[in-house]
Amino acid sequence: MSTRDARAEETRRALLRVARDLFTTRGYAAVGTEEIVTAAGVTRGALYHHFRDKQELFRAVHEELEAEIVARTAAAVAGITDFAELIPRGIGAFLDCCTDPRTARVTLVDAPTVLGWATWREIDQRHGLGLLEATMAGAMDAGLIPRQDVRTLAHLLLGALGEAALMIANDPDPAAARLRVEPALVALVGNLRA
Repeated sequence: MSTRDARAEETRRALLRVARDLFTTRGYAAVGTEEIVTAAGVTRGALYHHFRDKQELFRAVHEELEAEIVARTAAAVAGITDFAELIPRGIGAFLDCCTDPRTARVTLVDAPTVLGWATWREIDQRHGLGLLEATMAGAMDAGLIPRQDVRTLAHLLLGALGEAALMIANDPDPAAARLRVEPALVALVGNLRA
């Protein structure tokens, strides 16, 4: 990578880091582009060189957070072959991410509105669907759940996880909401067993 390319990437990373901090702390609507560029120590031109507008910068922050949620969830279930252990562990790791108020603000509160429902769902599916498909395919291969169309099942489970996440994020008491949601979600998915 050339020095120029390295500086450009450093600028892009600075913008993402600052925007992420501001968006997760105060929300999309309360943050202006001038505040972002000032905090990042870059020019407005640098912002628009890397991102078309504030919404595109927000989308990049949201994409980073979605990728981290999937990575944390996958790490929590890595190596677990017992479906009875895998399901609560995976759901718990996912809900841990959803109850983090900073993550929830971007991925569950602001993203559906800022990006629009269709774009938000497309990003969610692109990041989470693969993990769910692999998990369900593995469970089918091991004879833990009946054979069925894995993509359809993964889509339905992604919908249930998404609704659980939205319930938690939009509740005045996210911790209490999680206590209500988690057992029902674990039971729902656990009932897939053969």
